[in-house]
Amino acid sequence: MLARLTTDASELALLYDLDNATNDRLLAENDLLPGIRVHELLFGVPYYRTVNAAFTHAHPLGSRFNDPDRGAWYAAFEIRTAQAEIAFHKTLHLEEVGRYEDEVTFDDYLADFSCDLHDLRADPAFDACLDPASYVASQTLAAHLLEVGSLGVIYPSVRRAGGTCVACFRPALVMNVRRAKTYRFRWSGKPTPVITVDDGQ
Repeated sequence: MLARLTTDASELALLYDLDNATNDRLLAENDLLPGIRVHELLFGVPYYRTVNAAFTHAHPLGSRFNDPDRGAWYAAFEIRTAQAEIAFHKTLHLEEVGRYEDEVTFDDYLADFSCDLHDLRADPAFDACLDPASYVASQTLAAHLLEVGSLGVIYPSVRRAGGTCVACFRPALVMNVRRAKTYRFRWSGKPTPVITVDDGQ
């Protein structure tokens, strides 16, 4: 992508240096990010950069079960649930600019988990953590769970009825990562995208 900006090798090297200096994943891999230590990250396994990126490129406001300083690996049991979650958040961005016109692709990554996660399903005590309009309760809970050594949570999807999601708090538990299909999301004037398998053409 940066190569499109210049054909001069020295300028391109400077652009890469600038990009690297502001890349949170690279900062974390050099133990320079406050929210996660380098010994927690993955190295030398397939897609380790993808996993590390999930924990180091947190949303500026945080997400449902993480704060702005430390991300989490979010996944769904069902592909339609994952798509509903993605579509919701991308649609919010388009809503902010007042234009539902865009086309993006997302890669589907599969991963295995062999650990005990806190199960928030079917327990009304955690209803506030599933508020569709607020992450206050869920981020507070996640901060407490992380502090006491929790590995993550299983919870009902807020964006697709009947769906189930996972938020894993520890990179080392995201195992056997492999890339599945790529999906294209297309907004054409409406807040609901058309989702198709992307064949690369």
